[in-house]
Amino acid sequence: MGRAFEYRKASKMARWDKMAKTFSKIGKDIALAVKAGGPDPDTNPGLRRCIQNAKGANMPKDNVERAIKKASGADAENYEEITYEGYGQGGVAFFIDCTTNNPTRTVANVRAIFNKFDGNLGKNGELAFIFDRKGIFSLDRSLIKLDWDDFEMEMIDGGAEEIEQDEDEVFITTAFEDFGSLSHKLDELGIEPKSAEIQRIPNNTKEVSEEHFKINMKMLERFEDDDDVQNVFHNMEITDELMNSL
Repeated sequence: MGRAFEYRKASKMARWDKMAKTFSKIGKDIALAVKAGGPDPDTNPGLRRCIQNAKGANMPKDNVERAIKKASGADAENYEEITYEGYGQGGVAFFIDCTTNNPTRTVANVRAIFNKFDGNLGKNGELAFIFDRKGIFSLDRSLIKLDWDDFEMEMIDGGAEEIEQDEDEVFITTAFEDFGSLSHKLDELGIEPKSAEIQRIPNNTKEVSEEHFKINMKMLERFEDDDDVQNVFHNMEITDELMNSL
């Protein structure tokens, strides 16, 4: 299996089912997309991606339309994207993506969480070399009507680096710069992804003790509970044995 697929699978097992405030997160993504490219998904690929993700998260259509209308209005929140980097227990690297209308509040909250769990907030750019930005697409396996070999060739033509599957889903990884190309290829084939996201995949993972693992997981959950945090990425090695220790 590919590196991005294995990391995604482990991360999903460890935390994705625990993600809080999913609709709020998607709403902020919609606000940013509308601000960048307008309220029409037909001419705004970023907004189209947000709507696809909203469907994958079972976000009601009314909520999506309300979020688009709110983001288009004169009283729309002025959100900005900010990233923070730091270390947890055992030298594990954490990369935190935030969307906020109050950067002073956000950095104070992020610093407080690192401090609470004896971690360290670092300088921006300090850990960028540890993570690769990748496009990660999740598709419903049943929607793929092409012969598998033909499908793989189409995906490679669209910029796919890795194509993996399990019983129900297909996972496709692209370089960051090929994200739009693969999105366009899926549109051409009439395949709507369950989700399409930009993620930070670690170049290597860090083994930690059971004690450090538990502390890092608590810190991870605290970050994800913060309203300003959109995504948290880390390079901690996650094994079934460690997961069973929780």
